[in-house]
Amino acid sequence: MPRTLKVGLIQQAAWPDKARSLAETERGLHELAAQGAELILLQELHATHYFCQYEDPALFDLAEPLDGPTSQRLAALAAELNIVLVGSLFERRAAGLYHNTAVVYDRQQGAVGHYRKMHIPDDPGFYEKFYFTPGDATPDSGFAPIDTSVGRLGVLVCWDQWYPEAARLMALAGAELLLYPTAIGWCLEDDPEEQQRQKEAWTLVQRAHGVANGLPVVVANRIGHEPDHSEVTSGIDFWGGSFICGPQGEMLALAGQETETLVVDLDMNRGEATRRIWPYLRDRRIDAYGDLNRRYRD
Repeated sequence: MPRTLKVGLIQQAAWPDKARSLAETERGLHELAAQGAELILLQELHATHYFCQYEDPALFDLAEPLDGPTSQRLAALAAELNIVLVGSLFERRAAGLYHNTAVVYDRQQGAVGHYRKMHIPDDPGFYEKFYFTPGDATPDSGFAPIDTSVGRLGVLVCWDQWYPEAARLMALAGAELLLYPTAIGWCLEDDPEEQQRQKEAWTLVQRAHGVANGLPVVVANRIGHEPDHSEVTSGIDFWGGSFICGPQGEMLALAGQETETLVVDLDMNRGEATRRIWPYLRDRRIDAYGDLNRRYRD
């Protein structure tokens, strides 16, 4: 039977002021809901600036519990607009224990699941290990899809997007879409050629996850310049480029570098059809992959 899902995403700037950031998010949600979007993805840490450019213990005050004010507002919007909404939180799980967490809200049901970012970077301008603990690698957490009224969602977060293992494990657990809330941009010290290589690699690797697993991919990034208040670097220009692609990596919608919403009608049967002609899961040599559990094959 035909099955179409209208999927949307919001690409926006963000500010340290949560009220201002969430007001911009709310505007985009109303716009997409008016177009009939049933599933909407928000970018990583959309309620605040990307504070991980420098290390400051005072910034832990931005964190909230899973049922805190930001989550309550997102849940209310999902219920009001009758949508499935994938949001992002700087989560305070306990004193000294914080996560970068995506939360899924399903219409009037409220929060139906969450995913705590598993791969945590620690690079110039992206000092996330100071702030975030990796998610727990358990069967009901870790790389576990979240069941919703629109399907089983394989939600991953930003740095996870570079790891084919993460996408594969979501696919092996029955994910019907891969969704990546992300926050990535250029360091201004890089030359234009290097900047372009980075952006193309970022787009390419995520489209490849769709191809390798026969799944649509939805990616939401932020835009705008955010300064490094430590003044060690010149800050980050977030490159936007949010997109939605199909299960063969075909680009269905692509954003530029401005505030933008995207919406696409996804044929959810195409993943099944694609896997029939490119049966990668059938031909996997699981008897020969044992060394993938090793750090390196010395």
